[in-house]
Amino acid sequence: MAVRKFKPTTPGTRNKIISAFSEITCTTPEKSLLEPLRKTGGRNNTGKMTMRYIGGGHKRMYRIIDFLRDKDNCPATVKTIEYDPNRSARIALVVYADGEKRYIIAPQGIQVGQTIMSGSGVAPEIGNTLPLSEIPLGTDIHNIELRPGQGAAMARSAGAYAQLTAREGKHAILRLPSGETRMVLVTCRATVGVVSNSDHNLESSGKAGRSRWLGRRPRNRGVVMNPVDHPMGGGEGRASGGHPRSRKGIPAKGYKTRNPKATSNKFIIERRKK
Repeated sequence: MAVRKFKPTTPGTRNKIISAFSEITCTTPEKSLLEPLRKTGGRNNTGKMTMRYIGGGHKRMYRIIDFLRDKDNCPATVKTIEYDPNRSARIALVVYADGEKRYIIAPQGIQVGQTIMSGSGVAPEIGNTLPLSEIPLGTDIHNIELRPGQGAAMARSAGAYAQLTAREGKHAILRLPSGETRMVLVTCRATVGVVSNSDHNLESSGKAGRSRWLGRRPRNRGVVMNPVDHPMGGGEGRASGGHPRSRKGIPAKGYKTRNPKATSNKFIIERRKK
């Protein structure tokens, strides 16, 4: 997982740092695991803009990822490691013993030809998925379920992992990538290892055009708008804008928006670090 820097032969390459793609073994995706992905431009079904700063971008196909890993005790061989335009992590195409093909989130260190498995009684090795009750304490894990059978919900992006720190009764205690410590049922599943492409945070686009290729339009600050457009707009000259807040008036920088009666509060032991 390396990054590639460029000589500043043009303004766009001066600060450009992108992935070297050295781990990728195939450039053509598996056709049976593709779905069309329609762009919305941030508009809803009536054409009203509900999300700002979205539009354009390169055409993509969605890769159907197996977040459930529910094909138990059936060995699968890693066939390819591929780029996925819809996520920061790499994906791996695995072929099961009965011939079925599926995409999974590729863990760091997984190799083509490697055999992986899922289910109860499986060895806790990189790429294997098993219940939290059977994973040794201190293990780095990713693709963690929040509810049994729901499918992976936590630690899915590039370089992410959680640590299994303890088990108490029917709950396992995890330290999440955010720094939060929370309890999850031991019957939930997780995959052993760290998510691939850990150097993703070192990448730098180098020019505004790369953001447009990703479908991101220019983002306007609230203080440069008029009072009719934003609570922080207006004023003579370069006014500060008052207290930082969103376009809908919700204060930023310290104002807690989490519901104090959220049902998941009882599972959170320690909140994420600020």
